Amino acid sequence: MGRQNNILEKLAETFQIRHVLLRQALAECLGTLILVMFGCGAVAQMVLSGGTHGTFLTVNFAFGFAATLGILVSGQISGGHLNPAVTFTLCLLGREPWRKFPLFFLFQTLGAFLGAAIVFAMYFDALSDFSQGELMVVGKNATAGIFATYPSKHLTMINGFFDQIIGTAALIVCILAIVDPHNNPIPRGLEPFTVGFVVLVIGLSMGFNSGYAVNPARDLGPRIFTALAGWGGEVFTAHTYWFFVPICAPFLGAVVGVLMYQLMIGYHLEREVQEKLKKEEEDRFELSNITTNEDA
Repeated sequence: MGRQNNILEKLAETFQIRHVLLRQALAECLGTLILVMFGCGAVAQMVLSGGTHGTFLTVNFAFGFAATLGILVSGQISGGHLNPAVTFTLCLLGREPWRKFPLFFLFQTLGAFLGAAIVFAMYFDALSDFSQGELMVVGKNATAGIFATYPSKHLTMINGFFDQIIGTAALIVCILAIVDPHNNPIPRGLEPFTVGFVVLVIGLSMGFNSGYAVNPARDLGPRIFTALAGWGGEVFTAHTYWFFVPICAPFLGAVVGVLMYQLMIGYHLEREVQEKLKKEEEDRFELSNITTNEDA
């Protein structure tokens, strides 16, 4: 037993990464992998089974719980963003340095890519059987939508852009409320569960148009994987280059969400707290002066 412990300690020392930012990026990678693996895995079950092993409801529950688990895995190290739009938001508010944004975006996308690869490997035979060996992006037996988001037939590009902006803004408003220490504080340790609940609610109410990506990495990583795995460049050109929407619109949605929360709630709460602290400091100063005069 002692020898085993020595070997494990040596392995830990050998593979320990001392660069804090890199450790955080790797945590984001693993957390996003979990998000995509469980979420897209649920979509794969529903699509490939023809609805016998999943429904729209189960897919939304899977993504909600997957977000919770991804945050639980990575939260202690990196904060559990799992979404470039969330990282972008925290950078806008000055809560994270901007140097984190490109690195987190890269590793979140990598995690989503690997999550899609795991789902593809797990359901490889089912994919071949479902599509008779032809991997299609659009059409009756299309399977690219298992991994990345694509618009419904009724959806226009403008409406799709608005859809992603609103969905991301709703996500950001709720996340800012959850992490705001001046608002109703969430008991420590329950933040991942409340964020997962937010993802679930967004899916149940806003998932019909285009699958509520609201996460550039969650969409881009699997889309790149499908392009390399056999679906080809059509994953980028389909539906008049739809892929720009779930990659670009969430960042605009993040800005909208920040403005909505800060202008309607955040700044007012912060101001009240600052005024309260200032008054308490003034009261302490006056009390100190009174005590000093009495002593004199």
